[in-house]
Amino acid sequence: MSETVFALVAAYGPWAIFASAFLSCLALPIPTSLMMLTGGAFIAAGDLDPWGVVAGAYAGAVVGDQAGFLIGRFGGRRVLDRLARVPARATVLARARKVVDRHGGLGVFFSTWLVAPLGPWVNLIAGATGLRWARFTIWDILGEMVWVSAYVGLGYGFAAQVSNIADLLGNAVGLLVALVVAGAMALWIGAVLRAQAAKASAPKD
Repeated sequence: MSETVFALVAAYGPWAIFASAFLSCLALPIPTSLMMLTGGAFIAAGDLDPWGVVAGAYAGAVVGDQAGFLIGRFGGRRVLDRLARVPARATVLARARKVVDRHGGLGVFFSTWLVAPLGPWVNLIAGATGLRWARFTIWDILGEMVWVSAYVGLGYGFAAQVSNIADLLGNAVGLLVALVVAGAMALWIGAVLRAQAAKASAPKD
C-alpha cells in the first residue's frame, strides 16, 4: 500500500492528494491520511510545493464534504434507506445521526478529524436531516483545516518514518472510534436502566 501511495504522489503530486481527499469524504476506502503524510514528506525533501499539497488536500476534503452534504440534502430518506440495507452501514449511519442530533455543527467539526471514519456519514446525515448549509460549511472548513494541517505537518516533520506514523495513527483512530462507540452504548444502557427503574417505582393505579 505504501509503495503505491508514494508512486501516485510522486507522479501526480497535489492532484493525487486532491482526488484521494475528495473520494474518501464520499466513504470510499482511500488512504488519504497516508497520502497527506507522503505529501508532507515530499515537501520536506523539496520535491513538492507546500502550498500545492495543502491546497490539494484541503480543497479535495472540503469539496468532498460538500458533495456528501448535497447528496444527503437532495437524496434524503431514499439515499439513507438504500445505504442502511447493509447492516454495517446502518450501524454507522445511526452513530452519525447521534453525532449530528446531539452536537450539530460541532459534531461536523469533530467528525472531520477526531473521529474521521464517521465523517462521510455525518456529511450525509447533516444534509438529510436539514442542518443549515452555512452552519455545516463553517464547521466543516474549520475541521478540515485541523485534519490537513495535522497530517501534512506530521509528514513534513517525520519524513523518514511516514509509514510507521500512518500505522500508528490508523491504530489510534480505530481505538478512538471504539471508545466513542463504547461510551455511547454505556450512556444508552444507563438511560434504559433509569427508565426501567422509574417505571418500576411509579405508583400503580
